[in-house]
Amino acid sequence: MVSLFFGPLLALCIFQVSSPYLLFALYIISGFGMAGIGMGIMHDALHGSFTKNKQLNKLMGYSINLIGASASIWKIQHNVLHHTYTNVPEADDDINVPGVLRFSPNSKHRWFHQFQHVYVWPFYCLVTIIWTTVKDFSKISRYYNMGFLNKKNEVRNEILKTILWKIIFFSYTLVLPALFIPQSFWLILLAHLCMQFITGLCLSIIFQIAHVMPSSEFPVPDEAGLLENNWSLHQLSTTTNFSPKNRWFSWLIGGLNYQIEHHLLPNISHVHYRDLSVIVKQTAEEFGLPYHTRKDFLTAIADHTRMLRDLGKKEMVTAVA
Repeated sequence: MVSLFFGPLLALCIFQVSSPYLLFALYIISGFGMAGIGMGIMHDALHGSFTKNKQLNKLMGYSINLIGASASIWKIQHNVLHHTYTNVPEADDDINVPGVLRFSPNSKHRWFHQFQHVYVWPFYCLVTIIWTTVKDFSKISRYYNMGFLNKKNEVRNEILKTILWKIIFFSYTLVLPALFIPQSFWLILLAHLCMQFITGLCLSIIFQIAHVMPSSEFPVPDEAGLLENNWSLHQLSTTTNFSPKNRWFSWLIGGLNYQIEHHLLPNISHVHYRDLSVIVKQTAEEFGLPYHTRKDFLTAIADHTRMLRDLGKKEMVTAVA
């Protein structure tokens, strides 16, 4: 995945690609590699499951910084908030999206949400662009107000590190190709955006079809701020697997088709999820617990689309719990 990301970018500069078609093709290939790093390397590393070596985990976790995001901010958003409060309104930032989209029946309904199952896909393409430009900075402010990043000078240092990493990212993905390639800057910029579109679409689909599904629950805390189920049952009721028999696809997306096993055992490497899924499914069935799965990727996308359409209906405005 690292080679798939850096290889095309390196080829662009070394061979000074002059063909517009080859320019776009190489950037698009790099986009798939960028998504692969996000799903198959940094995800495990920042969960501490890439290797038993803590320092190597930390080093590999910085691969997210190489693709334009912040490891520190991602760990708060994903490891702390998403994995603890999956599908909980205001707490899970994976469903706390701008008002143009509605990922939870607990979110405010607007008239245009009835079309979101159609227009959501371009927004998915924009996810990485937003992430590599402004998202991390808005999250720094949000998480500071939530009580994170509260050590002395931690916010300032995080802002400076984030700026530096983003400069590095755009330097080798956009500036250097613009200096070496005999093409207009605007054409190179468009190709660069296509790379980001591919990455955003891949990451958004893989992560969202795991939780925004017709079978998913969206628990709401009571007046005391407590959730009804224990943590394990909460993960089972809010998470969905897909394509469990497709080994190639599972390798390609870093085992994230086994989202149930990942949410229950996030500190275990994804290479073990296939075997663990047999045990988890049998145990869930034995105790009458939910175990949601879709037979293939296309079925999961179709169900996710149907859920988005249902969430867009005015009548679906009450919490599912």
